[in-house]
Amino acid sequence: MKYIGPILIVSIVLVMSGCGTAGKNFNSSKVKSIVNGTTTQADIKKIFGEPFKTGLQNGKIIWIYENHHYSIINKNTSKDLIIILSPDGIVESHQFTSN
Repeated sequence: MKYIGPILIVSIVLVMSGCGTAGKNFNSSKVKSIVNGTTTQADIKKIFGEPFKTGLQNGKIIWIYENHHYSIINKNTSKDLIIILSPDGIVESHQFTSN
């Protein structure tokens, strides 16, 4: 019984400092090096590594890099890079967002 108070306090502190992460971090300063119509799929892989998600949209390859960090106490942060590749592996378009 004498341990209930300290256990309760520790539990509250742990819950309030809870956080979560989704995706994997990537170097967002390198986004400016992407040139639509020129940069290749191999270039993207060298710069950013393996994408967090891949998919198809209208027959085109999509690579998604994302990193989201959620925290109860600190500010949430997120960044997303979406790259659309032509069937021959050239970047057709890309979009980067962050907060």
